[in-house]
Amino acid sequence: MAKPARIYVCQDCGATSAQWSGRCAACGAWNSIVEEARLAGPAARRGGTKGEVVEVRSLAGEAAAARRSETGISEFDRVIGGGFVPGSALLIGGEPGIGKSTLLLQVAARLAETGRPTLYLSGEEALSQVRLRAERLGLGEAPVGFAAETGLERILGTLEQGAVPQLIVVDSIQTLWSEQLESAPGTIAQLRLCAQLLIQFAKRSDAALVLVGHITKDGQIAGPKVIEHMVDTVLYFEGETAHQFRILRAIKNRFGPTDEIGVFEMAGDGLREVANPSALFLGERDRTSPGTAVFAGIEGTRPVLVEFQALVAPSPLGTPRRAVVGWDSSRLAMLLAVLETRCGLRLGAQDVYLNVAGGLRISEPAADLAAAAALVSSFVNRPLPASCLYFGEVSLSGAIRPVGQMPLRLKEAEKLGFTSAVVPRKVDRDSEPSALELERIWHLSDFTASLAGTGKSGTDSG
Repeated sequence: MAKPARIYVCQDCGATSAQWSGRCAACGAWNSIVEEARLAGPAARRGGTKGEVVEVRSLAGEAAAARRSETGISEFDRVIGGGFVPGSALLIGGEPGIGKSTLLLQVAARLAETGRPTLYLSGEEALSQVRLRAERLGLGEAPVGFAAETGLERILGTLEQGAVPQLIVVDSIQTLWSEQLESAPGTIAQLRLCAQLLIQFAKRSDAALVLVGHITKDGQIAGPKVIEHMVDTVLYFEGETAHQFRILRAIKNRFGPTDEIGVFEMAGDGLREVANPSALFLGERDRTSPGTAVFAGIEGTRPVLVEFQALVAPSPLGTPRRAVVGWDSSRLAMLLAVLETRCGLRLGAQDVYLNVAGGLRISEPAADLAAAAALVSSFVNRPLPASCLYFGEVSLSGAIRPVGQMPLRLKEAEKLGFTSAVVPRKVDRDSEPSALELERIWHLSDFTASLAGTGKSGTDSG
């Protein structure tokens, strides 16, 4: 009989040690080390023995396209690359109450209605709770298999019997536990072992596996990063609970583009697809107020137009406030320093608030110019043209650097009725002609000179 060996594992970073200590030597976290049992014996020493010979093949030759099972929810299919790939493993994370379970129940029901067997495994909710949600979503008659179980061995035993489902949803991976380990559910050892055995079953049976993961206060999926490396696709379900919009974003995808997004709207009957996110994000914008600018961004393969909102006001405090929602606060601090140092705008004694409308989070450097336009517009109390959009990266010198996929950004703006755009000067003039009037600038002071009357002007219209 295998003898359990005692080890001590940090629950934050996964580092192991032979003895307990109050502080992890690897990541510096306090009170994060927990005692766990690991099997010792032949299985643990297997790595040092000789194994079977592996067949080595050449990479030359044609590769067959991956077979996919479309769900019928186009926004979900877009994010995962066109549908589920047999034998693939997906990990989806998001804040509590954001709609992960609702989305996956809708996906499982759509697949089941087309005759493909699906199984929904819940470790957090009973059958009656899931049935109530299904009835609210109008999916009460969907032939989705359901089981409420947290024991890994019982789950695998059930899956081995009878026909294997084409889709297996596990909600959530943090609730599972295996009899092979004495540690509690949710610990690093349990997460790693349960995920590994489920993924091995999916690869062996050609079933698509979806694991739901809780997230930490930092917004990362709880547990060791090794779980994200084990799966084929990592998705994050984002959004503010106060907004009805939800963003499904691919962080990793072995079968499709990364940073692809799908946009949903939360309604009383579940999540609805948003076919044109740009029109939705700009649908209720105020065209006459100062401090608003439209940015043409790229999310994955999709152009998205969003509104930057800024408010710059005199501060009664010794240390002015700096608040930002939907954008990087460090980038805002850099942009304010450039506006003050390179463009002559005195913003040091001003409270600054910046918001990306609709709950979307922007990480693209091309948004610098749109954010700067909104800040300057609010500071001088002068509205920007409603039919103009902005994109370009601002360097520390104030120069406007070029960005990629400019024709795609401009084409999306044309569809929504925009007539002009402020863009970097150094762009490919041989690119596709645009119906928009382009104002090409090489330095941020060009924009502030025309709007606020400061700095030098050197614009080039084209």
